[in-house]
Amino acid sequence: MNGHLSDNEFENLINEGDLSLDAVDTPVLEAPAAAPASRQDLSFFGKIPVNVTLEVASAEISLKELMECDTSSVIVLDKLAGEPLDVKVNGTLFAKAEVVVMNGNYGLRIVELSGTSLDAFAP
Repeated sequence: MNGHLSDNEFENLINEGDLSLDAVDTPVLEAPAAAPASRQDLSFFGKIPVNVTLEVASAEISLKELMECDTSSVIVLDKLAGEPLDVKVNGTLFAKAEVVVMNGNYGLRIVELSGTSLDAFAP
């Protein structure tokens, strides 16, 4: 072979073999195997302040009703007495709790966690 191809020989090579770009074997990059989910060290985040609030209950009333309120008015709320209250962290439900008194201060006894991830509490 002299190293030169005629046009016919070149076309035959192209038609006989699949020389299209689609056929080029490109290495497939596989994602690295995911490491087992390990408990991350969250101690760094321990000093970040968050706003914890206790939501007793709520009610929806008209502006007219609100304007008619005076010092003896009662607005009926949507929770029953004794029902666990909502504990919110930065406005996101974190847990259900009951109010307790400790050393003369109000406190919260957590009775149920909501299962919300830490991402939801970011400000």
